[in-house]
Amino acid sequence: MSAPGTLQFCIRLLRRQLLLAVRRPIEISNPLVFFAMVVALFPLGLGPALENLAGFAAGTLWIIALLSNLLTSDAVFRSDFEDGSLEQLLLSPQPLYLSVLAYIGAHWLMTGLLLALASPVFALLLNLPGQALGTLVMSLLLGTAVLSLLGGIGAALTVGLKRGGMLTSLLILPLYMPVLIFGSAAVQGAVSGIPAGPYLAILAAMLCLAIALAPLAIAAGLRISIDA
Repeated sequence: MSAPGTLQFCIRLLRRQLLLAVRRPIEISNPLVFFAMVVALFPLGLGPALENLAGFAAGTLWIIALLSNLLTSDAVFRSDFEDGSLEQLLLSPQPLYLSVLAYIGAHWLMTGLLLALASPVFALLLNLPGQALGTLVMSLLLGTAVLSLLGGIGAALTVGLKRGGMLTSLLILPLYMPVLIFGSAAVQGAVSGIPAGPYLAILAAMLCLAIALAPLAIAAGLRISIDA
């Protein structure tokens, strides 16, 4: 049997990661449950006044999305590292750049995409105006993809550590800040009637840059962690 081509290999790898995630539904539900819990508790801190909730809704939703992504980024490569699959992947003739994109793509589909699709429901709980819902979803689709790519860098550098979650947070949290700033600014702009297009364009530019550079950093981090 001939070896699969590069594209076929990456598709199989993506499907494998998605199947493994489906078999562990707790990993899929954790970010959504965390998102829902914080949104439900947030009004208790600010009070039930709808105008107060609406004023903080954009930043609140984005902060929760960032923390939800951070909650799962540490586990992107860990299970494959523990069973030896990651080492075999590094030894395979397939481009590691594309293999890494398959891992990150699976992580985004299981976390960022689900959060973006569910965000309108949570946004209504915080009294976010209806005209900002589309911008919220679009900003989360772009922003969470960037967060997954950046989180993969930290996950790759700490995959060999037994308790690398805190170190991962310290490494990548500063890189998350620009995404948080422009993502929440896009939603707040839509609430205020300011065009959100420029903010979304910046997020799209960040995504293009992250797709180009982050897999290279992740591949280097994996080689360092495996060789260490």
